[in-house]
Amino acid sequence: MTDTDTFTPVEQPQKKSAPIAMIFTTVILAAALIFLVVMYFDQKNKMVEIETVLTQEKDSLANELRLMVHGYDTLKTDNDTLMANLQKEKDRIVQLLSINASNVQLLKKYRAEIGTMRDIMKGYIVQIDSLNTMNQQLMAENVGFREQITEVQNSNVELTKVKEELTSKVSVASVIQAKDISAVTLNKKRKETNRINNIDKLRICFTLRENPIATAGEKEVFMRIIRPDSLVITTSPDNLFDFNGDKLVYSATRLVDYMNQDIEMCIFLDNTGDFIEGTYSVELYLENNIIGRTTFALARR
Repeated sequence: MTDTDTFTPVEQPQKKSAPIAMIFTTVILAAALIFLVVMYFDQKNKMVEIETVLTQEKDSLANELRLMVHGYDTLKTDNDTLMANLQKEKDRIVQLLSINASNVQLLKKYRAEIGTMRDIMKGYIVQIDSLNTMNQQLMAENVGFREQITEVQNSNVELTKVKEELTSKVSVASVIQAKDISAVTLNKKRKETNRINNIDKLRICFTLRENPIATAGEKEVFMRIIRPDSLVITTSPDNLFDFNGDKLVYSATRLVDYMNQDIEMCIFLDNTGDFIEGTYSVELYLENNIIGRTTFALARR
């Protein structure tokens, strides 16, 4: 075999696959980066939208809570227990307003609580309306009762007036009056005389009238002899009797057993040396009433 037959290796061309791979990888990475950027901005927009929704929801809840606080402020009742419960619920709403809810779960929780509070508030409104209705009915009934009481009081006043008038009439009708009153001055021989120097006694005779509605029993008649100069003749300064709250001096007195029928009687007064010339007045009193009057005259000679 000759030298020409010796094997000579053929030189192969260098491969270009490495740059192509790098370019491909770069393209893929660039595409992934673009995708991630797009996803980032998409998620960011979604987060902004969610935050906006959450903010709106929070504002809506806060506004609803403020309206509920105002609603509680307008609820008024005289019931102390109910008023305390209203204040308690109002404080609870104010406390809820101060909490900063920042996620969906909290907002859902507060939304549920607001729903419960709204139901509680509706219940209180129903209770207050019921109480107000009852109060109005009671006030109307009270007005009716007051009108009835006023009518009864007016009737009682009228009845009292009628009673007083009847009592007054009965009192007047039950007074025992004196009739046929006569005044006579007597000398020692029991002869009538009008001369002062001859007078021994004064005799006043009269009849107590029949009165069926008067109280029967022992009666005391007081007699007053009043001189022309208005002095009352009496045998003692202690001769006093009550007349309508006053103390009056009497000249003489006599007891009589009155039996609701006419009864004649006389009262005598001894000459005390106090007789003077002129016209005298005679007054008869029984049971706080003047029951008769008369006059007589005396002369010096």
